[in-house]
Amino acid sequence: MANYHKPDEKNLQGLKDVANKLRIHSIKATCASNSGHPTSCCSAAEVMSVLFFHAMRYKADDPRNACNDRFVLSKGHAAPILYAAWAEAGFVKESDLLNLRKLESDLEGHPTPKLPFVDVATGSLGQGLSAACGMAYTGKNFDKSSYRVYCIMGDGECSEGSVWEAMAFASHYKLDNLVAIMDVNRLGQSEPAPLQHDMETYRKRCEAFGWNTYVVDGHNVEELCKAFWNAQQFKGKPTCIVAKTFKGKGLRGIEDQLNWHGKPIPKDKVTELLKDIQQQIQVPNKTLSPELPKEDTAPADLSNIALASPPAYKKGEKMATRRAYGVALAKLGRTSERVVALDGDTKNSTFSETFMKEFPERFIECFIAEQNMVGVAIGCASRDRTVAFASTFATFLSRAYDQIRMGAISQSNVNLVGSHCGVSIGEDGPSQMALEDLAMFRAIPTCTVFYPSDAVSTERAVELAANTKGICFIRTSRPDTAVIYSPNEKFEIGVAKVVRQSDSDLVTVIGAGVTLHEALAAAAVLESEGKNIRVIDPFTIKPLDADTILASAKATGGHIITVEDHYKEGGLGEAVLSAVGQEQGIVVTRLAVTSVPRSGKPQELLDLYGISAKQIANTVRQKFAN
Repeated sequence: MANYHKPDEKNLQGLKDVANKLRIHSIKATCASNSGHPTSCCSAAEVMSVLFFHAMRYKADDPRNACNDRFVLSKGHAAPILYAAWAEAGFVKESDLLNLRKLESDLEGHPTPKLPFVDVATGSLGQGLSAACGMAYTGKNFDKSSYRVYCIMGDGECSEGSVWEAMAFASHYKLDNLVAIMDVNRLGQSEPAPLQHDMETYRKRCEAFGWNTYVVDGHNVEELCKAFWNAQQFKGKPTCIVAKTFKGKGLRGIEDQLNWHGKPIPKDKVTELLKDIQQQIQVPNKTLSPELPKEDTAPADLSNIALASPPAYKKGEKMATRRAYGVALAKLGRTSERVVALDGDTKNSTFSETFMKEFPERFIECFIAEQNMVGVAIGCASRDRTVAFASTFATFLSRAYDQIRMGAISQSNVNLVGSHCGVSIGEDGPSQMALEDLAMFRAIPTCTVFYPSDAVSTERAVELAANTKGICFIRTSRPDTAVIYSPNEKFEIGVAKVVRQSDSDLVTVIGAGVTLHEALAAAAVLESEGKNIRVIDPFTIKPLDADTILASAKATGGHIITVEDHYKEGGLGEAVLSAVGQEQGIVVTRLAVTSVPRSGKPQELLDLYGISAKQIANTVRQKFAN
């Protein structure tokens, strides 16, 4: 191992001076906005100074350069010090810092990728390390590049289980290009953090999770320089630098005191406090420049990704949409090396294993840690380095809902695939049945919600998702269902398919997934009784093809029946109601699961909860008894 060379005194003093400049910027910015977290910034000042002006390699004038080291501020409430660091680096105008949290400024209360130096939004605590894991995994295993990933966490957020999911993940995959920094400033929002300054317990926990760990004085720039240097040399494990700091460091009467979280410095104190800090700066005009990165990361190929071959199914052939997902993903993998897959130990049920068997080097097993899996996927997709698909049972994505909504705020292009939706999964029972997922994803801004009904439409949904901005959710089903579309059928986001119609249709029935097939079965039975119904496959639930639905409703006397393997709240029926709500003379009857279900055979459960072909037919008969 190379020998450590201590920086000379001028550089050490320069780093101390920058730390105090960062404190001053943070205090001035939060005073100008009359809100924010200056004390949380002050505890991290030396860490940020050493990181940005000694340890990290990046192009200050090109923050999103693919070769740059990555930085994630997981304790997002300390955003002012991040903005201050980029001002000292020369990218942000110092005068813009005073526009913190103002409507016309992108320097928001917590970081978002509206700013080119922010890869993922933070502020909902406990999530930054997972995203950093995704970036580090991508750098080491996909890009095979030298960029490193740094993530600052607060001690308070280390109570979140997702932090330890990420710690386990990084250790398992030996992400030695990842450095986490715990800013242990002792104080939470309303009281001290659980361990306060018990640094030995922090050390033992990190080491127990398999991390190379250094405990340092977080206000000693020389100790920090050495710790970051050691982290760069260490191979085979991620590194955690556990930094003992003090909240409000450098602020007389405020440092290490409770009840200063999220409060700007009072006007009667600020002048004197700023003067104290300013007096500690020995060389006010000295500038430190970051080291430039190695040019060893190729630009991302942003061209569209197509299936390697069209769907190869015959009409009437039976195949579960979950299985077709795996086939489609493998086809995408053949045409683009950017396509990667993640799963939460359900790959033989979601059929992501089809991709894994063909491209094991591009598959990430995330184990049973769905929050971390979504965070890792978001990190993998950052800077367009990969096109990431993450899959598990749809119901378990509810566990990661906070990560999903933060993914939308992060402007992430990540694709989430949920199998085993609804009562149609059968005997496994209600804990395994996703019955809330459509409501969940419909509420996510930027989200496109695909609900394919056969193998052909599933393959096309996967292809479209790979090329769609924002969060995409693909809902797949467990039962084998008949192929109803020809291989050359064209699918578009927001364009429904009228799969059955006549000039004498009494009602428009809208189903999706399993219930589309139940609707078609009901249509066949009703036709034998002299009653015709129109059947629509929406393909995407969000956006919904309101024009096709309205046109069909008007052609069938204003009558619509929706049928869904989902709870009544927030699903297909409510989406249709929203689409037609302002139209006069249209009546929507909704068939959906209305109570917590139980175990049983799939067809028994479809009957019991009123969403089978039999129940659809009975509803039509009752409606048109005369």
